[in-house]
Amino acid sequence: MTQSLALNADEVNVPLRAVVGNSELAVEVVPESLRPGALDRPVRWAHVSELRDPTPYLVGHELLLTAGVNLPVEQAEVDHYVRRLREGGVTALGFGLTPSMSETLPASLRRACVRHGLPLLVVGPRTPFLAISRAVSVALSEAGQREQRRISAAREALTRAASEGLGELVGALGTRLHCWVALIGADEILAADHGAPSPLPPEVRELLAALRTGSGIRSASTEVADGTVVVAQPVYPQATASHLLVVGRDSRYDSGDRAILAVGAALLGLVGRAGSDAAELGAAATALLLGRTEPEPVTAALVGSADCRLIAGIAHRRGPGEVAARYDWLRARLDTPLVQLLPGPRFVAITAAVPPLGPLRAYGWLAVASGPVPASRLRDATAEVELLLDRARALGHPVVASDLGLDAVVSPGAAEGFAARTLRPVLDLDRAQDRDLVVTLRTWLAHHGGWDRTAAELGVHRNSVRHRIGQVERALDVDLADPEVRMQLWFALRWVPHSR
Repeated sequence: MTQSLALNADEVNVPLRAVVGNSELAVEVVPESLRPGALDRPVRWAHVSELRDPTPYLVGHELLLTAGVNLPVEQAEVDHYVRRLREGGVTALGFGLTPSMSETLPASLRRACVRHGLPLLVVGPRTPFLAISRAVSVALSEAGQREQRRISAAREALTRAASEGLGELVGALGTRLHCWVALIGADEILAADHGAPSPLPPEVRELLAALRTGSGIRSASTEVADGTVVVAQPVYPQATASHLLVVGRDSRYDSGDRAILAVGAALLGLVGRAGSDAAELGAAATALLLGRTEPEPVTAALVGSADCRLIAGIAHRRGPGEVAARYDWLRARLDTPLVQLLPGPRFVAITAAVPPLGPLRAYGWLAVASGPVPASRLRDATAEVELLLDRARALGHPVVASDLGLDAVVSPGAAEGFAARTLRPVLDLDRAQDRDLVVTLRTWLAHHGGWDRTAAELGVHRNSVRHRIGQVERALDVDLADPEVRMQLWFALRWVPHSR
């Protein structure tokens, strides 16, 4: 998955202390509602709502403002209101004192916020909610500009370091991110490092193994016993790259850090592999022309596997621009030197695994991938990709043959493995953030995509169902409007234990 250097609006945030500490707002915080680190919690927006349960309309990390118009009277109901806000990811609750409504802070609200650890702010009658929203908006804009400047400066510094070689680039990345860095080769050999521990902790080795074997993992992270937060990703955006970049430090990585890490990973891939393609291709072509080898070992040497996929792409809408239509651009994103540009424009490529095809569409390419075949049968796959291209044109998005691996399901054990692989991204999100994505997907499919019936069964708002299904589509990189995708996901869900 190609990562952009531009930060999305929902990736920019400011700490809660930026609001509390703004003297112009005259906001008071209820001290006993603050738990350790509460003032460092992120605020992505300030939102006004008088609903009894606004969580279906929130995305998380909001500063929620209310004048208590519909605040319940009973303590149990107030507890339920605050608990829902906390579970919905609200960063803090701001209560506005209004002479016509509440001249003092309700004791029931204070008790509930203290009990559930939701930071509670008291907004005086002379501070309109609009002033708070505007102040948060200005702070977010300034934070976004600072992050963009930081990322741009890092990109320039890393690009300069790349011209000096692999070691200089690794050191510059470590300096920029205040972390140790390790570049690990295909045989777990340390290719370069900057202050990395030797040997790497067992948790890191397990992380690398998961990253190499996963079919859809783009990056992975863990926290080792001493509190070090470790992130690993391929030096190319694809999960098939032979070299993995590992970084570690004692604090978590924000969206700006991730963007800088993506720049470093891309440059490390270019520096580490530049010039190797020509030698490999020359040797392979010579061996084939002289009849000294069969296609399979040559393919294995070039793409990392004897079984491979045929990737084909056609122009989408206006088609690719001048840069996206170049060999080197496609080679980097497909992670293979075996790319051929054709009139149309079109391209064909041979890869070991399916690269991320979705991002190509934004650059004017609509791509498909054949099923896995031996190198000797690649010619047979050309007919398959033509049919896939017809389907991609009809759907308007990339298509992958046997995308979810149903052909491999021949026994309960194989089916369980298939389900784990297929649903791993949403299972990981459920475990990490308690999102109920799997149970929502199962219920939604059982009701044939009916939003209201699904919401009624789950006891949530229909907008919550839409939001969760959208998360599933993004996590699995699928289109749930495609009936074939629904069928295969339904099969996978049969082998995942019910979470309710």
